[in-house]
Amino acid sequence: MTTHSLHSSIHIPTSRRQFLVTSISAGAGLVLGFTLPSKAFSASLQQATPEVNAWVVIKPDDTVVIRIARTEMGQGSLTGLAQLVAEELDCDWSKVTTELVAPQDNFARQNVWGQMLTVGSFGIRFSQDLVRRGGASAKIMLMQAAANQWSVPLGELTSKNSVILHGSTGRTITYGAVADAAAKLTPPDPKTMVLKDPKEWKLIGQPLKRLDTLDKLDGSKKYAVDVQLPGMLNAIYFASPVFGAKLKNLDDRQAITMPGVKKVLKVADDGYAVVADTWWQAKVAAEKVKVVWDDAELSLKSSSTIDAYLKTGLTATSGLYTFRDEGSALSNLAENSKKIEATYSAPFLAHATMEPLNCTALVTSNRAEIWVGTQDPEGGQLAMSKTLGLPMNQCFVNRFDPGGGFGRRGRVSDYVVHAVNIAKQMPGVPIKMLWTREEDMTHGQYRPISMCKLTASLDDNNRIHAMHIRLSGQSIYAWRNPTQDLTGFKDNSQVQGWSGDPKSDQQLCYGAPHLKIEYAMRNTHVPVGTWRGVNVPQNSFYIEAFIDELARFAKKDPLEFRRENTKIPKQLAILNLAAQKGNWGKSLPKGVYRGIAQFMSYDTYSAATVELSVKPSGEVKVHRVVLALDCGYAVNPSQIEAQVQGSIVYGLSAAMWGECTVQNGRIKQRNFDDYRVLRLAEMPKVETYIQNTGGNWGGVGEPLIAAITPAVINALAAATGKTIRDLPIKNHSLKT
Repeated sequence: MTTHSLHSSIHIPTSRRQFLVTSISAGAGLVLGFTLPSKAFSASLQQATPEVNAWVVIKPDDTVVIRIARTEMGQGSLTGLAQLVAEELDCDWSKVTTELVAPQDNFARQNVWGQMLTVGSFGIRFSQDLVRRGGASAKIMLMQAAANQWSVPLGELTSKNSVILHGSTGRTITYGAVADAAAKLTPPDPKTMVLKDPKEWKLIGQPLKRLDTLDKLDGSKKYAVDVQLPGMLNAIYFASPVFGAKLKNLDDRQAITMPGVKKVLKVADDGYAVVADTWWQAKVAAEKVKVVWDDAELSLKSSSTIDAYLKTGLTATSGLYTFRDEGSALSNLAENSKKIEATYSAPFLAHATMEPLNCTALVTSNRAEIWVGTQDPEGGQLAMSKTLGLPMNQCFVNRFDPGGGFGRRGRVSDYVVHAVNIAKQMPGVPIKMLWTREEDMTHGQYRPISMCKLTASLDDNNRIHAMHIRLSGQSIYAWRNPTQDLTGFKDNSQVQGWSGDPKSDQQLCYGAPHLKIEYAMRNTHVPVGTWRGVNVPQNSFYIEAFIDELARFAKKDPLEFRRENTKIPKQLAILNLAAQKGNWGKSLPKGVYRGIAQFMSYDTYSAATVELSVKPSGEVKVHRVVLALDCGYAVNPSQIEAQVQGSIVYGLSAAMWGECTVQNGRIKQRNFDDYRVLRLAEMPKVETYIQNTGGNWGGVGEPLIAAITPAVINALAAATGKTIRDLPIKNHSLKT
């Protein structure tokens, strides 16, 4: 692969897959980074050498261990963050390895590693300055140690590939050789570090091979679901099938006599657990537990009643949050007959992680410890502390890479709370709580359901003149803060991607002289949370499908209509790149049609073209996706390519089949047989184009899902003449 310089496009072919095998070993050396106390490291990070700081450990053999606080769940943060540190450190990349920071270490060291939560494309964006300064500080200490040893000024030294050079004498020394001496120095203030100019970068921007691949390939990698501890018991947990219903009566007389069963436990007031020698014994016994739930009123709720409730938000005249109000949109729309109106909807969606939620807990009277895969290690520690009433310094988290997260393992630590609530009833015994797939699917923190009504008029040149957007849907913030008075609350997250602030990282691409955007909060009994992209996938679908409808109404090509109305130069450049590489306007094989869409979110500009066909039976086949993006500084193009592919899998699955429906107060979909995801043979050809303009650190894990669904919807409209306004596609007949 060829990596181009900044301000150029990078094309990554989908066939390239290369891997780097590294090993993590312990040993003596230097710990470097920021100024902080040298005490209170947990056993996972203890070293046999005097500590100085937090970020970098250098061993006598020149092995460089870079400590990572953010969560690696397949998105490449571990390698990308290591690249950032290694760039400023000027170390030999072939000798780099990593280790995870535990939240108890971060707590004990006054949050030296910053925030550990990994959601919202935080990983690189909100860590880059902190970790680069850690690498720069480490390099200065190593070079100062060499300068002291040679009795020369620091300014006469240079560094490259873990070697320090004194130019006038030609002397060289490795980082490992001065590590112990550097450990005795007073660390510099990282805030004073002068970071490299992007023109000097040698590692940042390169498609370096990942550092976390081998054990995934050979099957040796351990996830939290694989934890085995001496004397460990296994638990299966069941919550009320109807959200919000309480446990009224539990009859465990038959279950408690079954082989291997130790206890049947009430967990809080809305769930119970069976604890046994093996998980299977617990599962079989759980089927014999007779439970009565207090769910009479809540069981009346269904998808139809929820939809009817959301529709009231589209016509409400009070209780609205006006997000933007520019010009006189409503009066202009009332006066203009040259207008179009459309209403769209998007359903609840499950995260459907490959590894079901699980947590192993060991609780005593004065200590608690968990083994867990989480996007929020600090949140897990805090959940333990609050649940058990223990001080934070008596709560310990053993981190594992999650087997999928997509937001389900971030911010909300309900599964940790359940695990420690079970374990505290059997003190001193480690208990692994593992949900069934069905429990995992039916007790999620679902992507919020919403509806959106859009009305727009055109001027004499057939450009957007006035637009009114009314969004009605559930608020994540409201679900997480049930006791807070939200009267007049302005929930900006629900209108994500529609900001008019040029400094915002979530800007609406299009401008109009008259624009009004409103949100009507309509909360349901179904728990909601952050799903990959949060509210971006829904909002991008609404606006981008509507823009295509406007283009047809104006009798204009969808690309040309977007060009005329896009007001952000960087976004326009990415739109043009996607159109060019996607061969927009060129002929296609018979029966194949194109669609296009764009969106700006998480400080990243993206656009996609899609090529698809529809069989007479109505079956849709997506043949090709071209996705262009500008995330500012592209730390590792190889990881970006992988994220594009993952986003397309996730986005296509949601667009084609994804929905969680409510029946009798509960989620109907229980497993992958009725919650369909994209299969290997259905994966389209994917082409990724990265526009390196620099200047900002945009996200990659979440914004790239934005353009997929509307591009598919717009291609289907070209193929069938039908605009799908309610997802998923499977609910619509496309037979010809």
